[in-house]
Amino acid sequence: MTFGEQPAYLRVAGDLRKKIVDGSLPPHTRLPSQARIREEYGVSDTVALEARKVLMAEGLVEGRSGSGTYVRERPVPRRVARSGFRPVGGATPFRQEQSDAAARGTWESSSEQAEAGAAIADRLAIHLGDRVMRTRYLFRDAGEPMMLSTSWEPLAVTGRTPVMLPEEGPLGGMGVVERMRAIDVVVDNVTEEVGARPGLAEELLTLGGVPGHVVLVIQRTYYASGRPVETADVVIPADRYRASYHLPVK
Repeated sequence: MTFGEQPAYLRVAGDLRKKIVDGSLPPHTRLPSQARIREEYGVSDTVALEARKVLMAEGLVEGRSGSGTYVRERPVPRRVARSGFRPVGGATPFRQEQSDAAARGTWESSSEQAEAGAAIADRLAIHLGDRVMRTRYLFRDAGEPMMLSTSWEPLAVTGRTPVMLPEEGPLGGMGVVERMRAIDVVVDNVTEEVGARPGLAEELLTLGGVPGHVVLVIQRTYYASGRPVETADVVIPADRYRASYHLPVK
């Protein structure tokens, strides 16, 4: 293979992808069979199969048991707000968006005490096994699962205080900044690292994806005078949502 020459399976996948994107193969249309691909492109069964695998991994087609492979409906990505400014009233960006009368977002959560594993201990600058409050969230848009989030707060900071449970008590549901301020912890910095990876089986089961679908993972950490006081992983289906940032300019 010379420099720049594509393997046969990528060439076939590229041509089929073009037909899907330009509408020649519209949503819900059955993808040409493996035999048809083999004949049309003059390739082997192995090449035809690998080309189909590429399209499935990209989320462009889906297999239907006993029926074949079909072009998927391509959702128009919607926005998930990530804000560099404090929303009015101290609510989280998601809750602030839902204050709009047209919004249809809901969420559910559960909190439990846990021991910090190695990765979380490192992110929170605590010792392995230290106690943390772990809170899991599922956010929905018009009933459709749209985002998962898991947060960890060191109980050395929030334990035995009114804000120990993020979604309960007098400040339940408020943002991290406001909750921490209530116990005289001044949050002055937040970092977010955005990455992408294939979704875990349990994540895709909840979010409605299929194996191989990619998710965005936003790793967020709040700091007070250099000390991490909360860290979280936010997981978003990459084919349906975009992380939208609004950052102040000073």
